[in-house]
Order: sequence, then structure tokens, then C-alpha cells
Amino acid sequence: MIRTNGALHPASWDEALDAVAQGFRAQVERRGPQAFGMFSCSKTTNELNYAAQKFVRSVIGSNNIDSCNRT
Repeated sequence: MIRTNGALHPASWDEALDAVAQGFRAQVERRGPQAFGMFSCSKTTNELNYAAQKFVRSVIGSNNIDSCNRT
């Protein structure tokens, strides 16, 4: 489901992922990459945490990521 003008409507996976990418891109352009942050779960796999940090650092351009591994 994608929200447009306050109303939800069905969407394909491609439409949904495009909407997310467009939203991320718009916010990074508007506020800069350092406005973006990600919090990853420490109970997930190392591979998923690696993919998350790689996305944030390479695609978004931010180092604001935490996986809470110290708990």
C-alpha cells in the first residue's frame, strides 16, 4: 500500500520500492545525508548488519548507523 494525498492505495513491489527510494532521495537532497540515520538490530545476522551499513554509507552517504551490538 502507498499513501498518496492521505489515502492508501494498492501498489506492486516495484511501485512501493520506487516510492521509498524517491522519499529517501528527496530527504537527502533537502536536508543532506547526515540527516539520515539507521538503527539495525543486534540480533540479526552479521551479513544483514553489513548490508545495512553498506547501504547507509555508500548509497546515502552517512555514517549514522548503530546496531546496538554492545548490549
